Parts: sequence; C-alpha cells; structure tokens
Amino acid sequence: MRVAGLQTAGTPGDIDANLRELDSTLARAAGQGVDLLITPELFVTGYDIGDSLYDLARFDAVGAVRAMAVAHGMAVMLGYAEHTPAGLYNSAVLLDRNGAEVLHVRKLHLFGDMDRAYFLPGTHPSPVVSFGGLRVSGMICYDVEFPEYVRYVAQAGCELLLVPTAQMEPYLFSARELVRTRAWENQIYLAYINHTGRERDTVYVGNSRIIAPDATVLAQAGLEEALIVADIQPGVVERAQHENPFLTDRRLDVYREMGLTA
Repeated sequence: MRVAGLQTAGTPGDIDANLRELDSTLARAAGQGVDLLITPELFVTGYDIGDSLYDLARFDAVGAVRAMAVAHGMAVMLGYAEHTPAGLYNSAVLLDRNGAEVLHVRKLHLFGDMDRAYFLPGTHPSPVVSFGGLRVSGMICYDVEFPEYVRYVAQAGCELLLVPTAQMEPYLFSARELVRTRAWENQIYLAYINHTGRERDTVYVGNSRIIAPDATVLAQAGLEEALIVADIQPGVVERAQHENPFLTDRRLDVYREMGLTA
C-alpha cells in the first residue's frame, strides 16, 4: 500500500478552500500511485478557530470527500469536526476508493482547554479493520501519546496506525521522537500527519512522518507544506513482532499483581 500524508497550514475556517486543496492534492497523489491519503486533525475546518467551529461542523464534510475519493479512485483518512445531536466530536473517518466508510474514530483523550471547550470525548476504542491487505486502526493526536492505547490496538492486530494530528509548540519532541517510540515498542507502522503554520495563538510544529516497525522514518517533512509518501509492506509487521516480541514477552501475570491490565 502506498500511503501519503498531507502536511499543510490549510485555510482556517474556510471549508471550501480546504476542500479545493484536498481535491488538488488527491490529483497530485494519484500521479504518484498513492492508495491512501491522510489529512491532519480537523483538516476540513482548522483546529484553533474559535466558536465558528459550531456552525462549520454542520457541513457534510464526509459526503463531500466521499465524492472526491470516488472521483480520484483513492482512499482518504479525513480529520473533521463531527456534528451530532449530543454535541461535537473531534473525529476522523477512513473512506475507501469507492467512498465506503471503513473506519470511524472519535478522539478519546481531549487535550487541554481547547479540546474540552468544543468536543465530547470518544467513548469507545478505535477498531482494527482489514483494509488494502493490512490491519489498520486510527487515533487522533493526543491519543497516540498514551502507550496503553497504542498497545491495545497492536495487540488487536493493528499493522498500520493512522494518526491525524494538530501538534503544536512546545511539543516538537512528540512529533520527532515519541511516535517513533510507539512504532518501535509495538513493532507497527505509524503514519503521523500534522498541520504546519499558525492558527490564532497556536503554532504548529509540522514534522509529519511515516514510520516503520523498526522506528525507521520512511518519509518526513520539516516545517514546510509537503506531501510525504511511503510504501507499507504486508508481512513486515508479523516478521518484526517475531524478531522483537514485545507483545508476547509481556509478564501479564506480574502486571496483574501490580494492578495493571494493559
């Protein structure tokens, strides 16, 4: 599977402009043989945009991007604000090349006052689904910083973890180092796709990357807007987990005595 990540500043608060950018990026990615394009967290609207988020979330972003996926014959992992009768969720959806929903994720771990001011927390862990010959799951930004959550999906068979993010200053180390650790300690592929630029007082750190199970960075960006591309190979995770058996070498018997379950 050829996977791409769109690192962009986008156009905060302007859905039409962001969808135009996505459409042109899909066309560009198609020329590189990409099977799956991943956007940053809340790509459709922007992240730090204030109360306008409530009205913008009513737009059917998933429907619009579903049509693009079909038109370009490419799967899309889309970060968006999900409007529900109960309130807003910080969500992401994986649509396949036919526009069918394969995976739906709500952010479990809300980060700081900004997340908590607008969003409800997700209540269920991300499922692990079959997609393109791989077992795939998804998380949103802060979620990946909780090792027990990543371990949970790895134990459930995840081979490729998709992470739309809006990582900002001063947390560059999370983008550069922490996500490599998550890939290594679980021996999985991890695609971490960030914003760059600035929204109001939030300055993004960029540094999107696609990481192999051995923590090798297969593709990366700095602070610039970029489309990063890497090939994900079926079978690599199974071999890696055999050679570095963190999952099977855990001492669950002792952990239970310690009051731990993960």
